[in-house]
Amino acid sequence: MDFEKVYKMLIKEFQNKKVDFALIGGQAMFFMKVTRATFDIDFMVNLNDADKVDDIMKSSGYEIVYRTDDVANYVSENQELGQVDFLFAHRKYSIKMLENAVKKKVFDYEIKIIRAEDLIGLKVQAMVNDNKRWYQDMADIEKIIDKNYNEINIEKVKEYFVLFDIENEFRRIINKFNKNNETN
Repeated sequence: MDFEKVYKMLIKEFQNKKVDFALIGGQAMFFMKVTRATFDIDFMVNLNDADKVDDIMKSSGYEIVYRTDDVANYVSENQELGQVDFLFAHRKYSIKMLENAVKKKVFDYEIKIIRAEDLIGLKVQAMVNDNKRWYQDMADIEKIIDKNYNEINIEKVKEYFVLFDIENEFRRIINKFNKNNETN
């Protein structure tokens, strides 16, 4: 996948069509000082813009694989375009995540990137919904917390763990982080 080509193409179209979006997923982790191999691009988009996104993706050479009111997945036969996934914001938490995203420079564009604590919230939801994701998402969460501890809203992170009834995992992570800092 040619990430630069896809970013420039899609961001230009999103901005032209006034699509409210933020970068999420593995690519967003880069802005949180965490590097992770990823082979797609993930965006959060307001559900009200889902039809605009569908038009943009189809006119840009993508085919839809799956779409609900929660998510959409697009792939292209052209390997340079790869796969692009969307999470549609339409619930209280996801709408707030999209609103709270911060602007960062991505290639030639200023775009919104989800905040670290909100990316953690999405990873908590993903791993609870799909147990096969548990270990990778938990490792990502620990890395994000480790690299951003002084900048993130830890109470917001805790709220996500409590929301999905895994507060014990939050305590385990925070205790581990605190013990590591005591030995350094």
